[in-house]
Amino acid sequence: SSDLFLTLHYAVEPTIEKGNKEFIDWMGGCFEINWSVNPHWDANFKELPAHPISEGVKPFGTNDEWYFYMRFRKGMEGVTPILSDVAPDSTMSRPDGHHSGNPAVRESVKNKEKQHVAWACERADGGRGFGFTGGHWYGNWTDSPETPDAAKLRRVVINGILWSAGLPVPPEGAPVTLDPADQGQWLDTK
Repeated sequence: SSDLFLTLHYAVEPTIEKGNKEFIDWMGGCFEINWSVNPHWDANFKELPAHPISEGVKPFGTNDEWYFYMRFRKGMEGVTPILSDVAPDSTMSRPDGHHSGNPAVRESVKNKEKQHVAWACERADGGRGFGFTGGHWYGNWTDSPETPDAAKLRRVVINGILWSAGLPVPPEGAPVTLDPADQGQWLDTK
């Protein structure tokens, strides 16, 4: 099979009863309530793996609602972390809850463990999956002085889509040019 499965931001969170097992099978991991967390924080991706999704992507950082402490396959089997950083202590400022904390994630943050916020998965059947937890702020997708790394973020996602579909990722990465005049056309002004 060459099936692909990828999710962005809130779509990485199925219910435990419906979807959790399948997301882990298809995509290698997912957000799991009472395990994973969804704080806003400044992530800095200083190291990128040797993987087609990283083609043409330079280190970058941005503030986003980066979900982390995902529920991954046992031993990370078939899973390659793409974007990872150590979450700051401030990400644990909220009380324990479905999306905000628990003793296990608090210990992980305290121990300065890298948190994976985007990952690729190759399945035994030949299928591929990609998970990307960022994407909360519309502005992070658009080029502006306030978001100098927007093109790098877009390139990771577009490269992830190409790779998941089994299409070649150019050595310089996917083209990500946006016409500034077009950047606001999809924004719902309500």
